Amino acid sequence: MTHTTTQPFSIRPAGTADLDQLCLLEESSFSGDRLSRRRFRHWLKTDNRVFLVAEQDSALLGYVLVLLRRGTRLARLYSLAVGPAGRGKGIGKALLTAAEDASSRSGRLYMRLEVAEQNTAAIALYQQLGYRTFGSYSNYYEDAGNALRMQKRIRYRPENLHTAEVPWYGQRTEFTCGPAAAMMAMAGLDSTYVPSGSDELALWREATTIFMTSGTGGCHPIGLALAMQKRGFDCEVYLNQTTPLFLDSVRSADKKAVIEQVDADYRQQAESSGLPVIAEDFTQEQCQQWLEQGALVLLLISTYRLDGKKVPHWVTLTGMDDECFYVHDPDVDDEDNPLDSQYLPIAREDFALMSLFGRERLRTAVVVRKQS
Repeated sequence: MTHTTTQPFSIRPAGTADLDQLCLLEESSFSGDRLSRRRFRHWLKTDNRVFLVAEQDSALLGYVLVLLRRGTRLARLYSLAVGPAGRGKGIGKALLTAAEDASSRSGRLYMRLEVAEQNTAAIALYQQLGYRTFGSYSNYYEDAGNALRMQKRIRYRPENLHTAEVPWYGQRTEFTCGPAAAMMAMAGLDSTYVPSGSDELALWREATTIFMTSGTGGCHPIGLALAMQKRGFDCEVYLNQTTPLFLDSVRSADKKAVIEQVDADYRQQAESSGLPVIAEDFTQEQCQQWLEQGALVLLLISTYRLDGKKVPHWVTLTGMDDECFYVHDPDVDDEDNPLDSQYLPIAREDFALMSLFGRERLRTAVVVRKQS
């Protein structure tokens, strides 16, 4: 659909025929951090984005590219450019407004962006459109310049929003999402706790199932809770499965036996140490109550709705409102941008499905509190 305005230009979806002009527009708009021809070609072909151009007399004056994070309600302004011939005509504002509308119609609730701290003109535009600064990121650009992080609710104001201040930590290996999620929770509850690569591996060694699928084992919820209990935190585990976890992820009888032994040992250690393991499901209302009580929650999800892979993955629940769960995901997004992995909004109905894993429909949560 073509968007018309009172200005002498129109806004329409970008197409493959625009590639040459997009590259020229990029060259004339930015002195660094430019999108390559290869990246433009990629984004023109993919579907998890909003890509619009402003056109006048068959010439492109500007473009906007917004990435739509799969499985979430988050949109991110990836690039907004207005060439010299289009400046002073309100094109930037018109493009961003049109992109917000398209992102909202695609089901996204939030738009996020990064902007150079020195780019006062862009910051003023974003503030005029309702964006608010919620953080910063050091050495973000090629010239080592800092970026402000800004966000806007593009559909409606959240109701009963509750979020906790939790530092983000990215997992350093493909198998340590559990330790990374645990360290974020511990750092969020106790400012004296400092996450580290050393403790990430130590936590994994203490909590691993040893085997899983075709590679290294992930982390058992009881194992994670025991490891955090050892570090001075109160924990309880909600686990709707009394049989050994992840047993169907391996075929070898020897590996199954190891997983069974590890599961039995963790349950015995929990009983000996007084760690509560509640053999039942939990509700979203309970999650809300835990956050309001000052606790943080580790949740196991299936990544299928995020990346098409049925892989168990630990995240840290950092907030909720009437429509969304907000999580810190220790794994970064497809564009290797850690900013999109913090307070990641996931619709409640989507999370209800994501938090069930495997044929056994495993659902588990580790509730973490600072010791009183």
